Amino acid sequence: MRTALPYEISIGLRYTRAKRGNRFVSFIALTSMAGIALGVWALIVVLSVMNGFQKELRTRILGVASHVQISGDAGRLADWRKLAQIAAEHPRVVASAPFVNAQAMLTFGQGVRGAIVRGVLPEMEERVADFGRHMKSGSLADLRPGEFGIVLGADLARMLGAFTGEKIALIAPQGTVTPAGVVPRLKQFTVVGIFQVDHYEYDAGLALVHLEDAQRLYQLGSAVSGLRLKLDDLFAARTVSRELMAKFDAGVYASDWTRSHASFFRAVEIEKRMMFIVLTLIVAVAAFNIVSTLVMVVTDKRADIAILRTLGASPGSVLAVFVVQGALIGVIGTLIGVASGIVTGLNIDVIVPAIEQMLGFKFLAKDVYFITDLPSDVQVSDVATVAVLALALSFAAAIYPSWRAARVNPAEALRYE
Repeated sequence: MRTALPYEISIGLRYTRAKRGNRFVSFIALTSMAGIALGVWALIVVLSVMNGFQKELRTRILGVASHVQISGDAGRLADWRKLAQIAAEHPRVVASAPFVNAQAMLTFGQGVRGAIVRGVLPEMEERVADFGRHMKSGSLADLRPGEFGIVLGADLARMLGAFTGEKIALIAPQGTVTPAGVVPRLKQFTVVGIFQVDHYEYDAGLALVHLEDAQRLYQLGSAVSGLRLKLDDLFAARTVSRELMAKFDAGVYASDWTRSHASFFRAVEIEKRMMFIVLTLIVAVAAFNIVSTLVMVVTDKRADIAILRTLGASPGSVLAVFVVQGALIGVIGTLIGVASGIVTGLNIDVIVPAIEQMLGFKFLAKDVYFITDLPSDVQVSDVATVAVLALALSFAAAIYPSWRAARVNPAEALRYE
């Protein structure tokens, strides 16, 4: 048994698909629909790319950096093993690793580059960082105490012109006092590996050596620069750092990734919000084109409205007819935009390289941006927010013309018919 639609919906649908009448009105309606679809598509794609960028940046940074870092006064920790035991008692701490952080100048042939030298214990470093799966050649296990091996970032190695097996010179800023004055400390290292995490800051400026070699080179004795912790939940880093601080002695500090890399993630978050606001204006402009469309439809259908009123239709029913027409434009445009946005967002890794190849240049230069590929992470919450926003704007735009239609005086409308 078929259930008839309410006549308000039936008439609203009939007005939307009617082929007779003012073609200009139909053109504006189609333009509004296309504008809403375009705005929704752009919003979903941009938000997905920003989500992907944020996720990728966080993954790559925290694959090399630490969730929580423990350090001491003057950049030294004397008894790091005791601190590691205290940290290990926290239920969220998965692993810890000591490190030495210092600056150095690396030279090979005619190449000279400044770099951050990080002394590590390979077996412990593998538990807190992802260097192992990013090695292009060699491995962290090739760093052995006393052999003065070094692992370079891929871009750093390329700029120096050094490959695995080459011997490079490392110049430490800490000098040695001689009768001739202060002479920089210089030591020859053998390149035993090259890593690439696809994050320019690390690929072009980080070198890894064994912890004992770094302690000897920088005259630290048994002290280290700090302790790196890995947690089971990176978003608990701020809470864990505060709880650990309460257990440590004075002069020992704990900081988390949300502080040490706050500027990166804050910038991405602000940019995401601004792009959302800017692109929402596209949807708003398209949605409010519905106003002009419905105003012209109301003007064109004044006689029809008057007849409906004389047949007993209430002002509310007339209002509903035109709200249905305006909302339908918004619904169709939103559905097209959502479908297109999801498809584009899920296939951005294929679409962008194809466009780059066609145009002959790369959108994300490695020496400018932190990552070189355009990531995407389509989130249901973003899609739902954009769809609800577009529908709400479309519905709001239909209210005023529909209210004007409901106020049409039947006698005035039929006077010259």
